[in-house]
Amino acid sequence: MTADRYPFDPGAIAVYLRRVLAVIFLLAMTIPALAYRPFDGTDAAVADKGELEVELQPAGLRREGNETVLIAPAFVLNFGFSKDWEAILQGQVETPLSTSEPPSLAATGVFLKNVLREGVLQDKTGPSIATEFGVLLPGINADSGIGASWAGIVSQRWDWGTTHFNVQTALTRDQHFDLFLDAIIEGPHKWTVRPVAEVSWEDEFGKFQTISALVGAIWKVDDNLSFDIGVRKALMDNRNVTELRLGLTVGFPGLLNGMLPRK
Repeated sequence: MTADRYPFDPGAIAVYLRRVLAVIFLLAMTIPALAYRPFDGTDAAVADKGELEVELQPAGLRREGNETVLIAPAFVLNFGFSKDWEAILQGQVETPLSTSEPPSLAATGVFLKNVLREGVLQDKTGPSIATEFGVLLPGINADSGIGASWAGIVSQRWDWGTTHFNVQTALTRDQHFDLFLDAIIEGPHKWTVRPVAEVSWEDEFGKFQTISALVGAIWKVDDNLSFDIGVRKALMDNRNVTELRLGLTVGFPGLLNGMLPRK
């Protein structure tokens, strides 16, 4: 079935993105944030209760074979709605640059994430352990089906750096079983600019396998704002994929308190 065309107006999108970025940067001057980008995997931490955390990629590029795609924007919204729980909404707009195909809204989903064991990422001892599960939503001019995913996450921190391990299983939007294994290594957490790396393996049974590696850095400007950069190389069934990711993460503590029930 062919997805309905989505009426994107490039000029209107550009104006909208400038306004969104302006608001985020103004708020970031006074609101602390912890960054966690530009990885495919995640960490065993959630937004504090009442906090909205925005992970934003204003623009990125993906080169797959002879095709180049502009990814602008990509977003992950994390809503801390209870202690050790957050709700997640994500998606990204993809615009082909080497073909005349229309833009699409892809990688959409809604998820819940729960910290099962409070550890080093919650300023306690031992590993932090979390789980994340949710629904893969249909896109616009993209995959039209509905899927589901579940992941287990373990994070540990030492003086020399932090590691995160992800194991995820999924039923994809076209009803294939998928297994995703991921490992992230970050440099010392106290460094203003810390190097990061990620390696992952994915098998969507009956379709393709992907081996991926990412290198980059996270720059903590101050407690209010962090930027990130990452370059990802992947081999997907003998097709080379190169991706450039540039983004930021900003949090808004207490922003949602008025919307949450009081105990």
